[in-house]
Formats: sequence, C-alpha cells, structure tokens
Amino acid sequence: MTHGEDTLSEGMSALVTGGSRGLGLLIAGQLAGRGCEVTVLARDSGELGRAMGWIRRRTGRTVRAVVCDVRDENAVTAAVDEAAAAGGGLDVVIANAGVIQVAPAETAGSRAFHDAMATIFDGTLYTCLAALPHLRRSPYGGRLGLIGSVGALVSPPHLVPYSCAKAAVRALGEGLQAETAGSAVSVTTVHPGLMRTGSHLQAEFGGRAEEEYAWFSTLSGTPVLSMDAERAAEKVVQAVERRRTRAVLTPAARLASVAHGVAPAATTRATGLAARTLPRAPRDDAPHPLRQGHSLRTPRTPWRRALAKAGRTLNDRASRRYNQRTPGPPTSA
Repeated sequence: MTHGEDTLSEGMSALVTGGSRGLGLLIAGQLAGRGCEVTVLARDSGELGRAMGWIRRRTGRTVRAVVCDVRDENAVTAAVDEAAAAGGGLDVVIANAGVIQVAPAETAGSRAFHDAMATIFDGTLYTCLAALPHLRRSPYGGRLGLIGSVGALVSPPHLVPYSCAKAAVRALGEGLQAETAGSAVSVTTVHPGLMRTGSHLQAEFGGRAEEEYAWFSTLSGTPVLSMDAERAAEKVVQAVERRRTRAVLTPAARLASVAHGVAPAATTRATGLAARTLPRAPRDDAPHPLRQGHSLRTPRTPWRRALAKAGRTLNDRASRRYNQRTPGPPTSA
C-alpha cells in the first residue's frame, strides 16, 4: 500500500471519539465494515458495551472500547496512545464527540458556552494533538477527520454555544490542513446539517425547555430538512477516505453555507426572522437549568403536541436504533 490511496482497507487502525451512539456509532460501524481495526472512545462504559455489541451484530467484527472523557487532555493522550499500541499505529482518526444545548443564549448562560467549548473544541483539539504524531507514521498516510456542523457556517438562533464551538473546530481543521499540506497526512472537516440520529434525547434544553424540545426534535426529524443518519455516516467516511479538505452534507446546509458566503448580512437577517418563531426566553430572573431530552414531555398545547409528534417519529426510531435511549452524558453524535 502506498501513501495517498483513496480507499480504506483491511488492517488499517482507526479511532473514533464519541463513538458509543448516534453518528459516532455509525461512523465506527462504517470503518469496521471496511475492515479497519476500530477503537471507540466515549464517557459511558455501559454505552460502550452496547456499542460494541451493535457493531459486532452489524459487521461481524469486534471493536475495542476505551472509556475516556475528551475534556481531559491527559486522558485523551493516554487513550490515543493505547489505541495506537494495540493497533500497531493509527491510520484514521475521527474526532466526533460533542454536546448540544438548545436555548436562547442569555438563558443558557456562560456555563453552556464553556461546556460546549470544553467538549466540542477542546476535545477535538486534544484528539488532534495526540493523534497527529501517530498519523504521520502511518504507512498508508494518516487521515484525520473533524466533525463540524452547518452551525459552524451559519449560526442558528438558540444554538449559539454549539455554533461557537463548531466554528472553532472549523478553524482548527482548516488550519491543520494548511499546516499538513505536502505531507502524507490529510485533514478533512465535515459539516453535517440536521441528521436523524435520535440526538434530541441526549441534547440539553433550557428556558421554555419543552417548547425548545418540540421544535428541535421536529426539525431534526423532518425528511428533506434532515438527513438519514446512516447515509450521513457513509458520507463522512467517504470524505475522510478520499482526503477531501471539506465536505458539507445535506442540500439545506450547502445552501446556507453559500448564502452566508455571498450575502452574510442578509443571511443573518433571515436567521433573525427565524428566531422570532422560536420560544421566547422566560421573562424572569429565576434560574432555568438545562434539562436533557430524556426528561422532557411533549408540550401540553395541542398544536405544539401535534408538531412535536410529527417530527419525532423518525427521530425516535433512530434513537432506538443508534443507542440513544439510555440517559447519559449528552453528545452531538
């Protein structure tokens, strides 16, 4: 095998962070199905155990699982080194771990921003810094994949902490790609749009939490607006496999990216109009802690209940398929 080939093959060593459920689980399954020796990182040992079983049933292959909190740099370095030692090096690394908070920025508060940056950006940064020395030694030419978001290209209302962190991931990916240009290592940043991964159960909601849950679960589960999770995972792996610098998934995400690039002021005005349709922030000074989707009920108002039910059908099905049902640390996977 020579440097720069555009296929992943039997015997390559791969690592996926946030790989116990949702998009990360599907990416790990895609890599295992291509014959890679896969190590999956996540915070919850129970979820990792179920993920290992899911991948084994799906692909017939066994993956390694390491409990790791990507917010801890030392833990990430140790986990990456462990995976490299077990796999005889590392050839593919995909940084996917993240969190989603849905609330008006003022209601979410600074802690939500710090949490998003710690998991999404710091976790991605620690993974990159630990992985790059191993990827440089890969006989196949290392591949590094970073999972961004359409939120890194256009900042949607009520998802501002998430968008800030994903924008930092975009800058990191573009900068690392420039710095590794001419080497055997490629850096690919993938920006998915809405996906039917069942992540509404793991996301955190603030302010008028049940109303926020209703719109988020509806949009993220609506065909045309959202993408089938298995297809998204396949597209992610293909982009990394082919060493693309950047990939934007879903037509809606590509349209938003182009619109913002051509007319940023108009795009921001359009998102401002969209914000007026979202739940208002509570008009009091009482604390409104973020609540996980698992703990929320469908809003009592009939039209909101109907709206939530319409969009949640496919998402709920995805949550059962992709290991999202058990409460735990939220991830964007």
